[in-house]
Amino acid sequence: MRCISTALLLLTCSFAGYGQSTDDLMSELDNATKTDKKEEVTATFKATRIINSSTVENLAAGVLDFRILHRFGRVSDGTENFFGIDNATTRIGLDYGVTKWLMVGIGHNTLGKTNDGFAKVKLLSQKVDGTPVSVSWFGGIAALGGKAPQMPPGMEYYFTHRLAYTNQLLIARKFSKKLSLQLMPSVVHLNLIDSSKFSNTMFSMGIGGRYKVSNRVAVTAEYYYRINNADMPFSGVTTYNSFSLGADIETGGHVFQLFFTNSQGITERSFINQTTDTWTDGQLHFGFNISRVFTVVRPKEFRNNAPAKNW
Repeated sequence: MRCISTALLLLTCSFAGYGQSTDDLMSELDNATKTDKKEEVTATFKATRIINSSTVENLAAGVLDFRILHRFGRVSDGTENFFGIDNATTRIGLDYGVTKWLMVGIGHNTLGKTNDGFAKVKLLSQKVDGTPVSVSWFGGIAALGGKAPQMPPGMEYYFTHRLAYTNQLLIARKFSKKLSLQLMPSVVHLNLIDSSKFSNTMFSMGIGGRYKVSNRVAVTAEYYYRINNADMPFSGVTTYNSFSLGADIETGGHVFQLFFTNSQGITERSFINQTTDTWTDGQLHFGFNISRVFTVVRPKEFRNNAPAKNW
């Protein structure tokens, strides 16, 4: 009888211990679920640019991106300029992921023989059940090249006159697996403009987005509304708001971007404030963005593994 009582006591203690362990396990699972909901939302965009504009996406740390951004001339020029092919402009650049939150880049543009550089800093990341948006700051500088323009009598042309500065706040949200949108309040400052009737500092609001139509194809668009200096001409020619419409095609881990735009310029100083063509008159430019990425510095967790391969 004493043995049976002892066995029942041990069995009861065992079940009590099992119940306590189950409660602990369920608590841990619940905490893990809450933690998962705080995870960052990934792939808001599949590339570091929508079309002309930068996105909130950064290159991974240690990754180098060789980019070619190409814009043909006006399609409406017809056979005279072979539908714009004879008047193409190109930007060749190198972008680099310094850290998870910092990306930098440099480039050369054939339009205006412009050299540019930028830095992009990720300030906030959208969370699954937390922070509703991702926010990045973009800061760029562009310097015109080529010969100095003819100045009015008594005025000299300094190197600083070639410079323009851009500051943008990139605010993006991934609403679903298919839809992502981004707002881009922007400030562009030109050190030299044609007329004192206008301001050297220009404000605009950009909006862009991506909608996936299949696993590998997405429709993209972006538009910039100029808040001031909307009627400021460029080299005596009327300017318009920039609007671009295109498609992202994912091919083997890379994104090939094809689009139509009324902006032939590629740097922010150019496509935001110096777009001289308009969709309403059919003055469109076909363009594409292509890139090739390379792992320059391998992540620590992979340094002792097999040799790195290009991304």
